[in-house]
Amino acid sequence: MKSPLEVLQQYFGYDNFRLEQANAVENVIAKKDTFVLMPTGGGKSLCYQVPALVLEGTAIVISPLIALMKDQVDALRVNGISAAYINSSMSSFEQNETLHQLKNGELKLLYIAPEKLSADNGAFLKFLEEIKISLFAVDEAHCVSHWGHDFRPDYLFLNGLKNQFPQIPIIALTASADEITRQDIVKQLNLQEPLVLVSSFDRANIKYFVQPKQSVIHHIIQYLNEHPNDSGIIYCLSRKGTEEMSNQLKENGINSAFYHAGISSVERAKVQEDFIKDKTQVMVATIAFGMGIDKSNVRFVMHADLPKNIESYYQETGRAGRDGLPSEAILFYSGADVIKLRRFALIEGNEEQSGLMLRKLQQMADFAEMQKCRRQYLMEYFGENHSGNCNNCDYCLSEFETWDATVDAQKLLSAVFRLKERYGKNMIIDFLRGSKSVKITDYMQSLPTYGIGSKNDKNYWHNLIKQLLINGFLEESNEEFSVLKLTEESNLVLFKHKKVSLQKIKEQAKAVTVAEMEAEYGKNEFTENLDLFDELKKIRREQAEKENVPPYVIFSDATLMELANYLPNTKEELNQISGFGEFKIEKYGELFLEAIVDYCNINNLTSKVSEKKQKKQREPKPKKANKSTSGTFATTFQLYQENNSIEEIAKIRNLSVNTIQNHLVNFVATGTINAGDLIDKNKIESIIEVAKAQKIQSLKAIKEALGDDFSYFEIHVAVAHYKSQEEN
Repeated sequence: MKSPLEVLQQYFGYDNFRLEQANAVENVIAKKDTFVLMPTGGGKSLCYQVPALVLEGTAIVISPLIALMKDQVDALRVNGISAAYINSSMSSFEQNETLHQLKNGELKLLYIAPEKLSADNGAFLKFLEEIKISLFAVDEAHCVSHWGHDFRPDYLFLNGLKNQFPQIPIIALTASADEITRQDIVKQLNLQEPLVLVSSFDRANIKYFVQPKQSVIHHIIQYLNEHPNDSGIIYCLSRKGTEEMSNQLKENGINSAFYHAGISSVERAKVQEDFIKDKTQVMVATIAFGMGIDKSNVRFVMHADLPKNIESYYQETGRAGRDGLPSEAILFYSGADVIKLRRFALIEGNEEQSGLMLRKLQQMADFAEMQKCRRQYLMEYFGENHSGNCNNCDYCLSEFETWDATVDAQKLLSAVFRLKERYGKNMIIDFLRGSKSVKITDYMQSLPTYGIGSKNDKNYWHNLIKQLLINGFLEESNEEFSVLKLTEESNLVLFKHKKVSLQKIKEQAKAVTVAEMEAEYGKNEFTENLDLFDELKKIRREQAEKENVPPYVIFSDATLMELANYLPNTKEELNQISGFGEFKIEKYGELFLEAIVDYCNINNLTSKVSEKKQKKQREPKPKKANKSTSGTFATTFQLYQENNSIEEIAKIRNLSVNTIQNHLVNFVATGTINAGDLIDKNKIESIIEVAKAQKIQSLKAIKEALGDDFSYFEIHVAVAHYKSQEEN
């Protein structure tokens, strides 16, 4: 049986697992239930795909959308893995052919929709009892929870899986779920003592922007003209809005299409296929679009309207930058959207659910209105600490100045007090500005604060209210028609002469152009040989058309950038490029090498693969200090400091020895643990000597050179030590 790491290298072309992948993989292989919360683009699929290739039998993957199934199966087949799907788009003959493959043990993974399990009184589940199943994977698991942002009744049938197949491990995966939703997923799927793994929510390569919802189409067109080759998604709240936006973009020469649930299934499939195959640059869509889409080169996601909750926003923006390259998320915000969405949040006869939806909507509004690091707000929402500014959002990149708002704050708070905390923002502002509206009664006009704010316009007072809410000087009731309420802080301002100092933007950060982004992230993160990069993209596109798959399924933009930067000239050197597993090297190696070698000959260039320190993922990793001192790693580290052996730690934690070894390797890589405390120092020297000679091609190659006297763990520790020394 191959190890998980060998499977990862052979089929997927990566040298190491990242985030919580290794823990998830080990737990599933140990036939234990697992819950994985990992950001979009974090590699959730590998958490069940690798175990499926290690274990005997077929993995059954429950997935909600046809597009997701096709994407995943295309990608697996391109990697030389036997996979298939069954869904409503297939004829009876095609479905029977797939079932025949399943029965004969010819498939390692089968993707199905949840409704397949409940159809015909569970006939398919009865059929599965005759099949050797390795695992069940429930993707987009938040769909099973009433508390989730995308509940789907068909998922509730999955509750019986554990009873019918008690010995088969279940892994549930989602990209966005708060604590209450996580607990409900575990309960609804009847997971037995699951290992719960929550990865960092920090999508460090995504830059977050919130902009006022003014002249939206003008700003979008300007942005797209500055990013003419970038693929992106624009979300609108209504079907009509998507069509109008798309038509305006087309009128301005932008290659755009719209997508919503109101168009036919055939048309939706065509529009979606054109987008994932790079035939359409910009997709304007309702939230019906995108769930499960694996398109890796989406460079921006815009929200022309406010999402209903943070979970939806996080998941939708997470569709940008799945290849780890710099991307942007831009939200156009107006308080009017909040008022509109409050009506949709109310569920007749269900006060508890209505209250939850209204709270989630208010949290979304807080995200847009708060003068605070956007990334910090997102991470804290999902229960993760993030100290300091991220320097990668509009707040952190903007310049602010402080001003004394005491007098105007007193006027506004006094108006709320005089009107007995019974009115919302608009009425308070009209009252302050001396409106003659019939809504302003004679009694109101007789109050001393009536009209004392007439010198300032409505926008000024709206902004002041927003800041007072953010800073705790006011509260807003959580109802369809909210009213402003005073707080302890506002009483200090009104009656104790407390000063109010607020911030205002001196210079607001703007979305950057590609050229500025390249300068900011450094040339090495982008392509040095742009003409070669374009040629490689052309080769990829032509090959994708031949195979009728999306281009990113062949290779991601990040892989092509590595090819253009490091100019590998041989198949052996392709081993050092992320995304090149054994199957892809054999299948596509010559095709891409021919173009690279020709380019090198014409331009008198040579391979620079030796300059590449290691094969690694492009997405920035969580800070090393965080990884080695928090969560599951912290528990292992504490037990290690208490002088427990690896085997003892594994037993105490009910984890595999391999998982504990992976933790310790991470500590070596970050300098937390000395490599010499784990393995013999003479062995470290021997391993490093071979690693240098082979330019660290792969752990497997080093193992073959050293022989059976050296374990993979020893090699892993020594190489981690060597790389950390090199980096320092």
